[in-house]
Amino acid sequence: MAHGWAGYNLARSLDPKQYQPLVISPRSYFVFTPLLASTSVGTLEFRTALEPIRSRRSKASYIQGWADDVDFYNKTVTVEEGVLNPNQGLALTQSPQREKNEPEIHGEAVRKVQKGQLFDIKYDKLVIAVGCYTQTFGTPGVREYANFLKDVGDARKIRKRLLECFELAALPTTTPEVRRQILHFTVVGGGPTGIEFSAELHDFLREDMSRIFPDLAPLAKVRVLDVAPQVLSMFDKSLAKYAMNTFKREGISIKTSRTVESLTQGLPSGDNIKPGDWNKRPGLTLRVKGEEPIGCGMTVWSTGLMANPFIRRALNTVRKFPPSEVICKSTVSEAQSAQWSISTDAKSGSLMTNDRLRVILAGDLQQHTAEGLDSSLHAYMRDVFAIGDCASIQGTSYPATAQVANQKAVWLAKHLNRRDLHLTRFRWKDLGVMAYVGNWKAIFQPGGGGSAVNLSGRAAWFLWRSAYLFKSVSWRNRILIPVYW
Repeated sequence: MAHGWAGYNLARSLDPKQYQPLVISPRSYFVFTPLLASTSVGTLEFRTALEPIRSRRSKASYIQGWADDVDFYNKTVTVEEGVLNPNQGLALTQSPQREKNEPEIHGEAVRKVQKGQLFDIKYDKLVIAVGCYTQTFGTPGVREYANFLKDVGDARKIRKRLLECFELAALPTTTPEVRRQILHFTVVGGGPTGIEFSAELHDFLREDMSRIFPDLAPLAKVRVLDVAPQVLSMFDKSLAKYAMNTFKREGISIKTSRTVESLTQGLPSGDNIKPGDWNKRPGLTLRVKGEEPIGCGMTVWSTGLMANPFIRRALNTVRKFPPSEVICKSTVSEAQSAQWSISTDAKSGSLMTNDRLRVILAGDLQQHTAEGLDSSLHAYMRDVFAIGDCASIQGTSYPATAQVANQKAVWLAKHLNRRDLHLTRFRWKDLGVMAYVGNWKAIFQPGGGGSAVNLSGRAAWFLWRSAYLFKSVSWRNRILIPVYW
C-alpha cells in the first residue's frame, strides 16, 4: 500500500525475479515533492515533478484505489476503487468517510459491494506506506479555503490563484484597498516547505510579475506566520537567523509566535471597502490571535503532518489473531486469549515497528489485569512492514522526511532481496537538511555530527539544486529540470 517516497522506491527496488510487486494507491504517479514549490510559480513545469507508476522500466503492477481494510489472519487487503476520485492530485486533509454518520457509511458500503467497487487482494508480504495527511489542527476554514502543497494538483491551484489575484487587481473597478489586500499572500508554517515556497513566490513576484504587471508588482507582499518562536527549528540557529535576515532584506515579513484562529472567505471590511465588496472581489480573511484581521488573496498552509485516518479506522484492532504470522514469545493459547491491536505512537498516531521495520502488535490479557499482574504482550508481524511517514521505529525519533522514507524503502528492499532480514537492523544515516531562501541563496546543514561545516548563500544554493537534480528518478526529468532552470 504505497503513496509516496517509501512505497514507490520500494516497488522499484524489489527483485522482480523473486517478487511480484503490486502497488495499491489512489495516485497513479509519484510526486517529487521538493520541486512542488518551483512548479507552483512556474519555475518548473509540472511534469518535471512527476513519475508514472505504470512504466516500461518498472516491473511492478498497479491498482488505482484506496486500501479500505486489512485482514491479517487471511492475509487480504480490501480495496476501494479510486479511479474516479474527485480529489485526485490534491493534498489529503481528511478521511473520505469523515463527517458521515454511521447509517450513511453503512449504506455507502452496501452500495459499493453491490456495484463491485470493493474487492480483496491476497498478499504474501504487505508493506504499509500510506503516508500522512496535512495537519490543519481543526482550524475553522483552513480545509475549505487554504491552499496546500502536497501534490501536483495543489501546485496547479496555487499557480491559478496567483494569476487570478493579479488579474483581479488589474481591473479598473478594483478599489486601492481591495487591490492592496488581494496582492497580500500569507504562508502559515515556518518549516522548510513554507520557507522554500515563500522564497520561490518572492522570486516569482520580483522577476516575472514585475515585468508583466509593473504597476502592481510593488504592491505584492509575502508574509510568513509560524506558531513557534523561530522558523526552521530543525536547523542550527545561525542558519535559521541567516534565513530570517535574508527574508527581511528581500521584504518578506516573518511573524513568529502567532496562532491562527480561523480563515474565512471574503476580505475584512475597512474604511474604503464596502461590506459586500468581497462578493465581487473574492479574497480571504485570516484571523490571528491578538491581532487585527488580515486580508489576503491566498493563504498557503504548511504546518506539518497528521496520521492517516486509515491507520485508526482499519488497523486499530486485530480482529482475529494470526498465530502463524507473528513472532511472539508467549504461548499460542495465551496469545489467542488476548485482545490484540496494532501498536501506535501516542503522540503522532503512526504505526510502531521494530528496527527491522516489522509492525508491532500489542496484546492485553484481561484476566491478568484482574489479578494485578502484567497484562501486556508484544508480537511482531512476520510479513507485515510499515515504512515512510506513517511509521515510527520503536525507541527512535527519526524525522518524518523523504530522506528517512527513502532510506527505509531501499534498506527493506535490499534485505528482502537478500533474504537476510534476520541478520541486520535498520539505521538511519543523516545526510543533512537544506532549504532555499530566495535570490539564488540557500542554507545547508550537514548531518552525522562530523567535521563538515554549515553552508549558506550561493554555495549552498548550488548544492541544493545539485541534490534535487541528482535525486530525480528518470533521465527525462534530469534533462528537463536544468533546461527550465
